[in-house]
Amino acid sequence: MCASAFAAGTLPLTSTRSKRSTSTSTSTKSPPGRGKFATNEAWSEEWKALGFGARLPPPDSQMTNLLFVQTGFGVDQHGDRGRDGASKAAVRAVRNAIEFNSIPGMIEAVPGGRKEMLIHVKLGVPPKNEATPLEPMDIDLTHVAKVFPYGRLMPIQVVVGGLLFPTGRIVHELGDKDDVAICVAASVSIGYDSGERKTDQGEENEVPHKVYDTRDGY
Repeated sequence: MCASAFAAGTLPLTSTRSKRSTSTSTSTKSPPGRGKFATNEAWSEEWKALGFGARLPPPDSQMTNLLFVQTGFGVDQHGDRGRDGASKAAVRAVRNAIEFNSIPGMIEAVPGGRKEMLIHVKLGVPPKNEATPLEPMDIDLTHVAKVFPYGRLMPIQVVVGGLLFPTGRIVHELGDKDDVAICVAASVSIGYDSGERKTDQGEENEVPHKVYDTRDGY
């Protein structure tokens, strides 16, 4: 997934405020037959003009066939955490996961091609504070959603993870109140829905894809 080819269009994913948070599904209009955008914000004016942007998947979509998994991390050293939360680090983590990859095979591997491929994003975000160790820092998921130029973006999953670390540098002009930097980890999975359903879905919000085990000869 080359990040230079990515954008998005309409699903106000505002902020995350729980141990596990997923995107909501409110979106704007789009051309008939194409589906609604995953966010109403575009990565750039160029992408907006070209109609780039991930769209919402059909209701009850599941990634039954997992084809490609990308991982990355992003760091934000400065800013007002009360206002920005971990949004910048999250966007950088997702871009880091996708920007060094190319996936031309999706055109043939996914029914409907790259426009119909499902995208599942999972973010590991540091806790908001010591008093709420199971609650991740706030993230404006709209900024994460607009990173993708095509495909069907599934609800974004946020869990406690990542890293906080001291940098030894405070820049008040950038809104710093301390020298703590935020590191967010991201996994971006790509696949499609074959229509088949498992009877045992496993952990809540986990994608029910097939797992290949070497003990089975894979």
